[in-house]
Amino acid sequence: MLTLIENVRAFRDGEWKESQILIAGSAIERIADRIDCTYDGLEHVDGRGMYAVPGYIDQHVHVTGGGGEGSFITQVPPIKLSAPVMAGITTIVGTLGTDGTTRSVANLVAKTRALNEFGMTAYCLTGNYNYPSPTLTGSVLDDIVFLHDVIGVKIAISDHRSANMSKTDLIKLASDARVAGLLAGKAGIVHLHVGAGKAKLSMLFEIVEETDIPISVFRPTHIGKCYDDAIRFTKAGGYVDFTCAPAGSSVFPKTTAQIVQALDDAPAGLVTMSTDGNGSCPFWNAQGELVGITADTVDSLPQTVASMVRDCGCPLEKAILPVTENVARALGLYPRKGVLAKGSDADILLLGDDLMPDTVFACGRCMVAGHELKVQAYYEDL
Repeated sequence: MLTLIENVRAFRDGEWKESQILIAGSAIERIADRIDCTYDGLEHVDGRGMYAVPGYIDQHVHVTGGGGEGSFITQVPPIKLSAPVMAGITTIVGTLGTDGTTRSVANLVAKTRALNEFGMTAYCLTGNYNYPSPTLTGSVLDDIVFLHDVIGVKIAISDHRSANMSKTDLIKLASDARVAGLLAGKAGIVHLHVGAGKAKLSMLFEIVEETDIPISVFRPTHIGKCYDDAIRFTKAGGYVDFTCAPAGSSVFPKTTAQIVQALDDAPAGLVTMSTDGNGSCPFWNAQGELVGITADTVDSLPQTVASMVRDCGCPLEKAILPVTENVARALGLYPRKGVLAKGSDADILLLGDDLMPDTVFACGRCMVAGHELKVQAYYEDL
Protein backbone atom coordinates (compact mmCIF):
# COMPACT_ATOMS: atom_id res chain seq x y z
CA MET A 1 0.00 0.00 0.00
CA LEU A 2 1.25 3.48 -0.90
CA THR A 3 0.22 6.66 0.92
CA LEU A 4 1.28 10.19 0.01
CA ILE A 5 1.04 12.89 2.69
CA GLU A 6 0.93 16.24 0.94
CA ASN A 7 1.16 19.93 1.87
CA VAL A 8 2.63 19.23 5.30
CA ARG A 9 5.46 21.01 7.12
CA ALA A 10 8.39 18.74 8.03
CA PHE A 11 11.68 19.71 9.66
CA ARG A 12 14.36 19.12 7.02
CA ASP A 13 17.83 20.59 6.54
CA GLY A 14 17.48 22.71 9.66
CA GLU A 15 14.13 24.33 8.90
CA TRP A 16 10.42 23.62 8.55
CA LYS A 17 9.67 23.08 4.87
CA GLU A 18 6.48 22.32 3.02
CA SER A 19 6.92 18.67 2.16
CA GLN A 20 5.49 15.46 0.82
CA ILE A 21 6.03 12.12 2.53
CA LEU A 22 5.62 8.84 0.68
CA ILE A 23 4.79 5.77 2.78
CA ALA A 24 5.36 2.34 1.23
CA GLY A 25 3.95 -0.42 3.39
CA SER A 26 5.25 0.09 6.93
CA ALA A 27 8.19 2.36 6.10
CA ILE A 28 8.92 5.84 4.83
CA GLU A 29 10.02 5.65 1.20
CA ARG A 30 10.81 9.31 0.59
CA ILE A 31 10.49 12.85 1.95
CA ALA A 32 10.89 15.72 -0.48
CA ASP A 33 9.50 19.05 -1.64
CA ARG A 34 7.53 17.19 -4.27
CA ILE A 35 7.14 13.48 -5.05
CA ASP A 36 5.83 12.33 -8.41
CA CYS A 37 3.94 9.08 -8.00
CA THR A 38 1.23 7.81 -10.36
CA TYR A 39 0.37 4.48 -8.77
CA ASP A 40 -3.37 3.83 -9.30
CA GLY A 41 -3.97 2.76 -5.71
CA LEU A 42 -2.13 5.68 -4.16
CA GLU A 43 -3.91 7.11 -1.12
CA HIS A 44 -3.63 10.87 -0.65
CA VAL A 45 -3.63 12.57 2.75
CA ASP A 46 -3.84 16.37 2.88
CA GLY A 47 -1.64 17.71 5.68
CA ARG A 48 -2.27 21.35 4.86
CA GLY A 49 -1.57 23.60 7.84
CA MET A 50 -0.09 20.77 9.92
CA TYR A 51 3.35 19.72 11.12
CA ALA A 52 4.70 16.21 10.47
CA VAL A 53 6.78 14.80 13.33
CA PRO A 54 7.92 11.31 14.31
CA GLY A 55 5.49 9.23 16.35
CA TYR A 56 5.99 9.78 20.07
CA ILE A 57 7.70 7.13 22.20
CA ASP A 58 6.52 6.66 25.80
CA GLN A 59 8.99 4.48 27.67
CA HIS A 60 7.14 4.27 30.99
CA VAL A 61 3.49 3.14 30.92
CA HIS A 62 1.69 0.84 33.34
CA VAL A 63 -0.16 -0.96 30.57
CA THR A 64 -1.65 -3.53 32.96
CA GLY A 65 -2.62 -0.82 35.44
CA GLY A 66 -0.68 0.30 38.47
CA GLY A 67 -1.04 1.00 42.10
CA GLY A 68 -3.02 -0.51 44.87
CA GLU A 69 -1.14 1.49 47.55
CA GLY A 70 -4.51 2.20 49.16
CA SER A 71 -5.75 -1.43 49.02
CA PHE A 72 -7.33 -3.40 46.20
CA ILE A 73 -10.01 -0.79 45.52
CA THR A 74 -7.33 1.69 44.41
CA GLN A 75 -5.79 -0.49 41.69
CA VAL A 76 -5.66 1.34 38.36
CA PRO A 77 -7.34 -0.50 35.45
CA PRO A 78 -5.31 -1.64 32.42
CA ILE A 79 -4.84 0.89 29.66
CA LYS A 80 -7.27 0.89 26.75
CA LEU A 81 -5.56 -0.15 23.54
CA SER A 82 -6.61 3.04 21.76
CA ALA A 83 -5.38 5.48 24.43
CA PRO A 84 -1.72 5.69 23.33
CA VAL A 85 -2.38 6.22 19.62
CA MET A 86 -5.03 8.84 20.37
CA ALA A 87 -2.24 10.65 22.24
CA GLY A 88 0.17 10.31 19.30
CA ILE A 89 2.18 7.54 20.95
CA THR A 90 3.21 4.91 18.42
CA THR A 91 5.90 3.12 20.47
CA ILE A 92 5.37 2.19 24.11
CA VAL A 93 7.29 0.43 26.87
CA GLY A 94 5.15 -1.28 29.50
CA THR A 95 6.21 -1.66 33.10
CA LEU A 96 5.10 -2.86 36.51
CA GLY A 97 5.37 -0.74 39.64
CA THR A 98 4.78 -1.26 43.35
CA ASP A 99 2.57 -4.26 42.71
CA GLY A 100 4.35 -7.32 41.37
CA THR A 101 2.08 -9.61 43.35
CA THR A 102 -1.41 -9.22 41.89
CA ARG A 103 0.16 -7.92 38.65
CA SER A 104 2.70 -10.20 36.97
CA VAL A 105 5.38 -10.15 34.30
CA ALA A 106 3.31 -12.74 32.41
CA ASN A 107 0.33 -10.37 32.38
CA LEU A 108 2.61 -7.53 31.30
CA VAL A 109 4.05 -9.51 28.38
CA ALA A 110 0.54 -10.50 27.29
CA LYS A 111 -0.66 -6.88 27.31
CA THR A 112 2.46 -5.82 25.42
CA ARG A 113 1.67 -8.35 22.71
CA ALA A 114 -1.93 -7.12 22.56
CA LEU A 115 -0.66 -3.58 21.88
CA ASN A 116 1.52 -4.93 19.07
CA GLU A 117 -1.43 -6.80 17.60
CA PHE A 118 -3.44 -3.58 17.77
CA GLY A 119 -0.90 -1.94 15.46
CA MET A 120 1.56 -0.14 17.73
CA THR A 121 5.15 -1.04 18.52
CA ALA A 122 5.34 -2.21 22.13
CA TYR A 123 8.03 -3.50 24.47
CA CYS A 124 8.18 -4.08 28.21
CA LEU A 125 10.49 -4.34 31.21
CA THR A 126 10.73 -7.34 33.48
CA GLY A 127 10.82 -6.82 37.26
CA ASN A 128 9.14 -4.24 39.46
CA TYR A 129 9.98 -2.40 42.70
CA ASN A 130 10.78 -5.68 44.42
CA TYR A 131 14.10 -7.53 44.63
CA PRO A 132 14.83 -10.28 43.72
CA SER A 133 12.96 -9.19 40.62
CA PRO A 134 9.81 -11.04 39.56
CA THR A 135 10.35 -12.60 36.12
CA LEU A 136 8.66 -14.92 33.65
CA THR A 137 11.51 -17.35 33.01
CA GLY A 138 12.98 -17.30 36.53
CA SER A 139 15.87 -15.01 35.60
CA VAL A 140 16.19 -11.37 34.59
CA LEU A 141 18.96 -12.30 32.17
CA ASP A 142 16.85 -15.03 30.54
CA ASP A 143 13.77 -12.77 30.30
CA ILE A 144 15.76 -10.18 28.34
CA VAL A 145 17.54 -12.72 26.16
CA PHE A 146 14.64 -15.03 25.30
CA LEU A 147 11.50 -12.83 25.40
CA HIS A 148 11.55 -10.56 22.37
CA ASP A 149 9.22 -8.08 24.11
CA VAL A 150 11.52 -7.54 27.10
CA ILE A 151 14.28 -4.95 26.66
CA GLY A 152 15.38 -4.38 30.26
CA VAL A 153 14.46 -4.57 33.92
CA LYS A 154 12.80 -2.18 36.34
CA ILE A 155 13.65 -1.57 39.99
CA ALA A 156 13.01 1.20 42.55
CA ILE A 157 15.53 3.22 44.56
CA SER A 158 15.29 6.08 47.06
CA ASP A 159 11.68 5.22 47.87
CA HIS A 160 9.93 3.94 51.00
CA ARG A 161 8.15 1.36 48.78
CA SER A 162 11.37 -0.01 47.32
CA ALA A 163 13.09 -3.25 48.32
CA ASN A 164 15.97 -1.18 49.74
CA MET A 165 18.40 -3.31 47.77
CA SER A 166 22.09 -3.12 48.54
CA LYS A 167 24.67 -1.64 46.21
CA THR A 168 25.97 -5.16 45.59
CA ASP A 169 22.49 -6.29 44.54
CA LEU A 170 22.11 -3.39 42.11
CA ILE A 171 25.54 -4.10 40.63
CA LYS A 172 24.52 -7.72 40.02
CA LEU A 173 21.20 -6.69 38.47
CA ALA A 174 22.88 -4.16 36.20
CA SER A 175 25.52 -6.70 35.18
CA ASP A 176 22.83 -9.21 34.20
CA ALA A 177 20.90 -6.59 32.21
CA ARG A 178 24.07 -5.43 30.47
CA VAL A 179 25.15 -8.92 29.43
CA ALA A 180 21.61 -9.88 28.39
CA GLY A 181 21.40 -6.80 26.20
CA LEU A 182 24.68 -7.69 24.51
CA LEU A 183 23.59 -11.27 23.89
CA ALA A 184 20.16 -10.35 22.53
CA GLY A 185 21.04 -7.15 20.68
CA LYS A 186 18.78 -5.08 22.92
CA ALA A 187 19.13 -2.00 25.11
CA GLY A 188 19.65 -4.14 28.23
CA ILE A 189 18.82 -1.32 30.63
CA VAL A 190 18.00 -0.95 34.31
CA HIS A 191 15.03 1.43 34.44
CA LEU A 192 15.03 2.98 37.92
CA HIS A 193 12.00 4.45 39.62
CA VAL A 194 13.52 7.22 41.74
CA GLY A 195 11.44 8.19 44.76
CA ALA A 196 11.70 11.18 47.05
CA GLY A 197 14.13 9.47 49.41
CA LYS A 198 17.23 11.03 50.92
CA ALA A 199 19.75 9.01 48.87
CA LYS A 200 18.59 10.36 45.49
CA LEU A 201 21.10 9.06 42.89
CA SER A 202 24.03 8.59 45.27
CA MET A 203 24.15 4.80 44.81
CA LEU A 204 24.31 5.17 41.04
CA PHE A 205 27.20 7.60 41.24
CA GLU A 206 29.08 5.20 43.51
CA ILE A 207 28.51 2.22 41.20
CA VAL A 208 29.65 4.12 38.12
CA GLU A 209 32.74 5.29 40.00
CA GLU A 210 33.62 1.88 41.46
CA THR A 211 32.75 -0.53 38.62
CA ASP A 212 33.14 -0.86 34.88
CA ILE A 213 29.39 -0.93 34.23
CA PRO A 214 28.63 1.79 31.65
CA ILE A 215 26.52 4.63 33.00
CA SER A 216 24.20 4.14 30.01
CA VAL A 217 22.87 0.92 31.58
CA PHE A 218 21.15 2.95 34.32
CA ARG A 219 18.03 4.90 33.36
CA PRO A 220 16.64 6.89 36.32
CA THR A 221 13.09 8.19 35.87
CA HIS A 222 10.81 10.58 37.83
CA ILE A 223 14.00 12.58 37.98
CA GLY A 224 12.49 16.04 38.41
CA LYS A 225 12.48 15.70 42.18
CA CYS A 226 16.31 15.56 42.24
CA TYR A 227 17.14 17.94 39.42
CA ASP A 228 20.73 18.72 40.41
CA ASP A 229 21.60 15.02 40.60
CA ALA A 230 19.90 14.54 37.23
CA ILE A 231 22.01 17.15 35.47
CA ARG A 232 25.15 15.81 37.14
CA PHE A 233 24.21 12.34 35.87
CA THR A 234 23.86 13.58 32.28
CA LYS A 235 27.20 15.37 32.46
CA ALA A 236 28.73 12.01 33.34
CA GLY A 237 27.16 10.63 30.14
CA GLY A 238 23.92 9.10 31.48
CA TYR A 239 20.34 9.39 30.26
CA VAL A 240 17.69 10.82 32.59
CA ASP A 241 13.92 10.59 32.19
CA PHE A 242 11.51 13.28 33.34
CA THR A 243 7.88 12.45 34.07
CA CYS A 244 5.13 14.63 32.61
CA ALA A 245 2.70 16.19 35.03
CA PRO A 246 -1.03 15.71 34.44
CA ALA A 247 -2.32 18.41 32.09
CA GLY A 248 -4.37 20.94 34.02
CA SER A 249 -2.74 20.14 37.36
CA SER A 250 -1.17 22.84 39.52
CA VAL A 251 2.31 21.39 38.93
CA PHE A 252 1.97 21.10 35.14
CA PRO A 253 3.51 24.52 34.27
CA LYS A 254 6.45 24.05 36.66
CA THR A 255 7.18 20.51 35.45
CA THR A 256 7.00 21.54 31.80
CA ALA A 257 9.34 24.49 32.38
CA GLN A 258 11.77 22.19 34.21
CA ILE A 259 11.96 19.83 31.22
CA VAL A 260 12.68 22.76 28.90
CA GLN A 261 15.40 23.94 31.29
CA ALA A 262 16.92 20.45 31.37
CA LEU A 263 17.24 20.46 27.57
CA ASP A 264 19.48 23.50 27.97
CA ASP A 265 21.39 22.35 31.07
CA ALA A 266 22.14 18.76 30.00
CA PRO A 267 24.39 17.63 27.15
CA ALA A 268 22.47 17.21 23.92
CA GLY A 269 20.51 13.99 23.49
CA LEU A 270 20.47 12.75 27.09
CA VAL A 271 17.07 14.02 28.29
CA THR A 272 13.98 11.87 27.73
CA MET A 273 10.38 12.21 28.88
CA SER A 274 7.58 9.76 29.70
CA THR A 275 4.14 9.75 31.31
CA ASP A 276 3.91 7.02 33.95
CA GLY A 277 0.56 6.49 32.22
CA ASN A 278 -2.03 4.36 34.04
CA GLY A 279 0.26 4.27 37.05
CA SER A 280 -1.07 5.30 40.41
CA CYS A 281 -0.09 8.71 41.71
CA PRO A 282 -0.28 8.46 45.51
CA PHE A 283 0.06 11.40 47.89
CA TRP A 284 1.87 10.82 51.19
CA ASN A 285 2.13 12.91 54.36
CA ALA A 286 5.33 13.43 56.35
CA GLN A 287 4.75 10.15 58.19
CA GLY A 288 4.55 8.16 54.95
CA GLU A 289 0.79 7.69 55.27
CA LEU A 290 -1.39 7.68 52.15
CA VAL A 291 -3.61 10.77 52.07
CA GLY A 292 -4.84 10.62 48.47
CA ILE A 293 -4.42 8.79 45.20
CA THR A 294 -5.09 9.38 41.52
CA ALA A 295 -3.69 8.02 38.23
CA ASP A 296 -1.56 9.44 35.45
CA THR A 297 -2.66 9.38 31.81
CA VAL A 298 -0.74 9.12 28.55
CA ASP A 299 -2.33 12.23 27.07
CA SER A 300 -0.02 14.29 29.29
CA LEU A 301 2.74 13.58 26.74
CA PRO A 302 1.34 15.58 23.78
CA GLN A 303 0.02 18.19 26.20
CA THR A 304 3.52 18.67 27.60
CA VAL A 305 5.13 18.94 24.16
CA ALA A 306 2.55 21.54 23.14
CA SER A 307 3.07 23.52 26.35
CA MET A 308 6.85 23.45 25.94
CA VAL A 309 6.38 25.28 22.65
CA ARG A 310 3.37 27.45 23.45
CA ASP A 311 4.14 28.47 27.04
CA CYS A 312 7.92 28.12 27.32
CA GLY A 313 9.06 29.25 23.88
CA CYS A 314 10.84 26.02 23.07
CA PRO A 315 11.10 25.41 19.30
CA LEU A 316 8.93 22.47 18.22
CA GLU A 317 11.88 20.63 16.68
CA LYS A 318 13.60 20.75 20.08
CA ALA A 319 10.53 20.06 22.21
CA ILE A 320 9.86 16.73 20.50
CA LEU A 321 13.39 15.36 21.00
CA PRO A 322 12.79 13.83 24.47
CA VAL A 323 9.93 11.73 23.05
CA THR A 324 11.38 11.00 19.60
CA GLU A 325 15.07 10.90 18.69
CA ASN A 326 16.54 11.02 22.21
CA VAL A 327 14.48 8.14 23.56
CA ALA A 328 14.82 6.13 20.34
CA ARG A 329 18.60 6.32 20.68
CA ALA A 330 18.37 5.49 24.39
CA LEU A 331 16.37 2.33 23.68
CA GLY A 332 18.49 1.22 20.72
CA LEU A 333 15.65 1.84 18.27
CA TYR A 334 17.18 4.66 16.22
CA PRO A 335 16.97 5.22 13.22
CA ARG A 336 14.05 2.81 12.83
CA LYS A 337 12.19 4.96 15.33
CA GLY A 338 12.37 8.58 16.41
CA VAL A 339 13.01 10.22 13.04
CA LEU A 340 11.31 10.88 9.72
CA ALA A 341 13.74 9.51 7.16
CA LYS A 342 13.86 7.11 4.23
CA GLY A 343 13.74 3.56 5.56
CA SER A 344 12.47 4.49 9.02
CA ASP A 345 9.21 3.06 10.28
CA ALA A 346 6.29 5.17 9.08
CA ASP A 347 5.36 6.33 12.59
CA ILE A 348 4.12 9.80 11.72
CA LEU A 349 2.07 12.40 13.58
CA LEU A 350 0.35 15.30 11.91
CA LEU A 351 0.00 18.07 14.48
CA GLY A 352 -2.65 20.76 14.13
CA ASP A 353 -2.34 24.43 15.06
CA ASP A 354 -2.73 23.46 18.71
CA LEU A 355 0.26 21.11 18.31
CA MET A 356 -1.90 18.18 19.35
CA PRO A 357 -2.06 14.99 17.24
CA ASP A 358 -4.68 15.24 14.49
CA THR A 359 -3.63 12.22 12.41
CA VAL A 360 -1.52 9.27 13.53
CA PHE A 361 0.25 6.64 11.41
CA ALA A 362 1.82 3.64 13.14
CA CYS A 363 4.10 1.59 10.88
CA GLY A 364 2.28 3.03 7.89
CA ARG A 365 -1.23 2.27 9.11
CA CYS A 366 -3.55 5.19 9.72
CA MET A 367 -4.70 4.75 13.32
CA VAL A 368 -6.24 8.18 13.88
CA ALA A 369 -7.52 10.77 11.36
CA GLY A 370 -9.10 14.08 12.23
CA HIS A 371 -8.93 13.12 15.94
CA GLU A 372 -11.06 10.02 15.24
CA LEU A 373 -9.93 6.47 15.91
CA LYS A 374 -9.81 4.49 12.66
CA VAL A 375 -9.04 1.04 14.05
CA GLN A 376 -11.28 -1.22 16.06
CA ALA A 377 -10.25 -2.27 19.54
CA TYR A 378 -12.05 -4.88 21.62
CA TYR A 379 -13.86 -3.89 24.83
CA GLU A 380 -13.22 -0.16 24.42
CA ASP A 381 -16.75 0.68 25.59
CA LEU A 382 -16.70 -1.44 28.73
